[in-house]
Amino acid sequence: MHKSGFVNIVGNPNVGKSTLMNLLVGEKVSIITSKAQTTRHRILGIVNTEDHQIVYSDTPGVLRPNYKLQESMLNFSMSALGDADVLLYMTDVVEKTDKNEDFLHKVQNVDAPVLLLINKIDQTNQQDLEALVMRWKELLPKAGIYPISALNKFNVDTVKKKVLELIPESPPYFDKDTLTDRPARFFVTEIIREKILLYYQKEIPYAVEVVVEEFKDKKDIINIKALIIAERDTQKGIIIGHKGAALKKVATMARKDMERFFNKKIFLEIYVKVEKDWRSRDNLLRQYGYRLD
Repeated sequence: MHKSGFVNIVGNPNVGKSTLMNLLVGEKVSIITSKAQTTRHRILGIVNTEDHQIVYSDTPGVLRPNYKLQESMLNFSMSALGDADVLLYMTDVVEKTDKNEDFLHKVQNVDAPVLLLINKIDQTNQQDLEALVMRWKELLPKAGIYPISALNKFNVDTVKKKVLELIPESPPYFDKDTLTDRPARFFVTEIIREKILLYYQKEIPYAVEVVVEEFKDKKDIINIKALIIAERDTQKGIIIGHKGAALKKVATMARKDMERFFNKKIFLEIYVKVEKDWRSRDNLLRQYGYRLD
């Protein structure tokens, strides 16, 4: 008997979805920062054993869109409600239960089994946690409720066991040696974007996209040429920094991470280019891999 299933992680921004995703998969497939909207795409991480294959899916945090890019991010989250064998709806002890009622209403109507994960329980006390669990029981009466701490790996194994119970009997969807559906180039863009999120403040991380122009995998080294796309000339100046210092710092941080990820020496060149208002231009968003349907 072989079991296979799609297990989709959804929720509002900053509740810890990407941290959980990486824990469940056992590899870093999603970038993690403390900033909201870190995840922009739907990313699959695949866990294989001899008798099962679990396809975990990390999605962007659900928010009301202000521009085309955010509409695409919402599309990724909505699609995750429709094709899940098991849905992991993630919240935390800080967020209000009515934070995004429209999306919650959709979760209430999902046919698949729902596991409600209340994250960051190390930031509350037993009494408040019990009251929060009772409120969620009223809102999602059919869901299994699991208080967890993704950061401290508390109760995550219990969630894994429950997921394995719930996924259906099925042959594998992907080859057994597959970790993700994404190509190597995608992880290059995500690693650079993570460093941008960590290094720059305010609007900069949200106003840029990363594109890989060249990825040459040779015997001893991978040569990579990447472009950071900014919306305005002023942003380009901030990204490059005085005498190129800021860009150099980001490139060094990214290169070190890539060498760990690919287990190979990396030669990385990063340039900055301006594409005015790219976040609202359909042709560019499609070119950068976003869904607009």
